Amino acid sequence: MPLEEITRELSTTIKKMIDELKLEVIYMPENGENSLISNNDTNRPGLQFAGFYEYFDNKRVQVMGKMETSYLMGLDPEVRRKRIEDFLSYRFPALIITRSQDVLPEMMEAAPTYEVPILRTDESTSVFIAKLMAFLNLELAPRITRHGVLIEIYGEGVMIMGESGVGKSETAVELVKRGHRLIADDAVEIRKASNITLVGSSPDNIRHFLELRGIGIVNARQLFGIGSVKMSEKIDMVVEMELWNPEKTYDRMGVDTHYMTILGVKVPLLNIPVKPGRNLAVILEVAAMNNRQKKMGYNAAKDLLRQLGMDSDSEDIMSDLNL
Repeated sequence: MPLEEITRELSTTIKKMIDELKLEVIYMPENGENSLISNNDTNRPGLQFAGFYEYFDNKRVQVMGKMETSYLMGLDPEVRRKRIEDFLSYRFPALIITRSQDVLPEMMEAAPTYEVPILRTDESTSVFIAKLMAFLNLELAPRITRHGVLIEIYGEGVMIMGESGVGKSETAVELVKRGHRLIADDAVEIRKASNITLVGSSPDNIRHFLELRGIGIVNARQLFGIGSVKMSEKIDMVVEMELWNPEKTYDRMGVDTHYMTILGVKVPLLNIPVKPGRNLAVILEVAAMNNRQKKMGYNAAKDLLRQLGMDSDSEDIMSDLNL
């Protein structure tokens, strides 16, 4: 299945932000919960309350802390009312007030006119902004959908890819029976959470379902329990499964790490040949543990070559070992 690029503008709703960050609703315009947020930056409106609007981006969520409130309280009442009305007239997605501060009366009066949601949190401003940006970065992250299975094995997110019918879902079921957790089957939604991190999840309408040829559709959560599934997971490694080709030479040492690039992020890649008699679930368990060891700085193949007094850069290591 070819790579599917998501070209639409990514966004999230006010309601999802409220639910995820446990925000108190002070004022919400009609149908305001369905309003969209499409910018993952935030803004503290100190300069705007002082009257400076050059470079002001009204697509950002505005966060108001004690400093902004104290500044407004120190203004003449008429000036304060004018500054607040000017600010709300930009109709940004939402204004969030931190530290459970009281909402200024002028703000409550002007909010319905400009239909700007006013929300509140009891957290400190810096802590809340960090949470808000983490939420927005994930929700608005660049994303693609790829055909495959994503499963957590010993804390490592392993994405299994390969041609249809090669045995991806069957391997996933065996891994789930062995205590690992399923994230997605058939379609994996991949988000670029940072320049070095990919996060995978399942589309909502097929979450927890698996297709097994000869049996049909099964629900992993219902069959194996809530502990057998997970909503999302980082992608730490990609495993490409293919039918065994006797004419192809497969990597038998693993000295060098091969990579696949997804959304500009390099992810370790293993090519696993499939044939009768191979216990793929055990192989993937070992692959996940070995990948974790490599991230911690230990490479078993290089360690073996050092003990044998050989150069890991040798062009024909297998011949040197007579394997």
